[in-house]
Amino acid sequence: MLRGRVKHLLHCAAFLCFIFLFLVFAGAVNLDDKEKEIVDPWESYGIHGTIILYVLRLLTLLTIPQVLCNFFGLIIFNAFPGKVKLKGSPLLAPFICIRVVTRGDFPKLVRDNVTRNMNLCLGVGMENFMIEVVTDKAINLPKHRRVREVVVPSEYKTKTGALFKSRALQYCLEDDVNILTGTDWIVHLDEETLLTENSVCGILNFVMDGQHQFGQGLITYANESIVNWLTTLADSFRVADDMGKLRFQFYIFHKPLFSWKGSYVVTQVNAEKKVSFDNGLDGSVAEDCYFAMKAYMQGYTFNFVEGEMWEKSPFTLWDFIQQRKRWIQGILLVVHSKEIPIVHKMFLAISCYSWVTLPLSTSNVLLNALCPIPCPHYLDLLCGFIGAVNIYMYIFGVIKSFPIHRFGPLKFFLFICGALATIPLNVVIENIAVIWGVLGKKHKFYIVNKEIKIPVTV
Repeated sequence: MLRGRVKHLLHCAAFLCFIFLFLVFAGAVNLDDKEKEIVDPWESYGIHGTIILYVLRLLTLLTIPQVLCNFFGLIIFNAFPGKVKLKGSPLLAPFICIRVVTRGDFPKLVRDNVTRNMNLCLGVGMENFMIEVVTDKAINLPKHRRVREVVVPSEYKTKTGALFKSRALQYCLEDDVNILTGTDWIVHLDEETLLTENSVCGILNFVMDGQHQFGQGLITYANESIVNWLTTLADSFRVADDMGKLRFQFYIFHKPLFSWKGSYVVTQVNAEKKVSFDNGLDGSVAEDCYFAMKAYMQGYTFNFVEGEMWEKSPFTLWDFIQQRKRWIQGILLVVHSKEIPIVHKMFLAISCYSWVTLPLSTSNVLLNALCPIPCPHYLDLLCGFIGAVNIYMYIFGVIKSFPIHRFGPLKFFLFICGALATIPLNVVIENIAVIWGVLGKKHKFYIVNKEIKIPVTV
């Protein structure tokens, strides 16, 4: 733990130094006392031009809530916690159902991951568990006392007409399908998600503690073979987001202020049944987000689960764009839903609109150089702080995903450079996804391919 604390202190020092240097580089902090040339925007750009430039600058501030949560989450809590230690015997843990939801398009992937995850659970010492695969198409998993395959009938309809993953998840909760008791726990995984020893220990600690009904932990994307380096490096931001914003909102507030992800979700059965996945069309695209907001609205509490799980980033840029497009469309449907009071989705809405206005706010990069405008010093500091935190999150994501002891100093440095180099491309992709998501049809669910095809030599 001492080594982890030392690494955390070094990370904090690097983080704060990076922010300061970025502010100096951006001109928000002036070290040489030179006075800036002041431009009169009203005279240079006219009334309408000046108003547009200031509005675009102010749009940047929409990201402040999540940037602050990421900042404090990465500073306050140990970013290198080390190995998760069990706080009790696995034999005394309540029953856990590891539930994998799939359309059934990648049966080999599902079968392989079920076997691998089950062996890992047994290796940790778990006894009270099963793995349940919920699928639209039969996969024909090998018979095993710890494995259950549930095929969702094509004719099944929920009361509100929920579709896609929500429909499958709700089917599992039907009285004639569910075999779990109210005090049991469910761990929701995507078909490609792999457990680790740390995550299993973290889940056991979480359910044995039993203080909170819902939990979620860290997912990393740079494990074992990497299919697409570009998307994997771009996803380093998501790793930092889990360690920052996700931890902060759960450790401090125990509420999903900014929602959560759809995998590595731990729920108590009674609470899940009361919240329900039967949320109509608006709750079917980003079912995880809608569910979190409903649970928040109903007064349930959340906490962060220690230990990481493994997934893979999208294999192609097309899948990467489609994934982001579905997220923005689904979250927009949740934000605009009349079923969820604004008080419970306020931070989600601010975060969502900071994403929706990304094409406008990113234009500041060009406009600041071409059309400079005088701003209060605190506004320059805030904008610089936002930019510094967001850029550092790519660096931190690489540090967590590509540890130096695994790859060596040279590759580690190249990975950081690679992640920073992906930022412009990632911004372009996010802008495309936002525009497409806002203008396109929203009630669709794109399935990202996560099955690695091994070449066959004939």
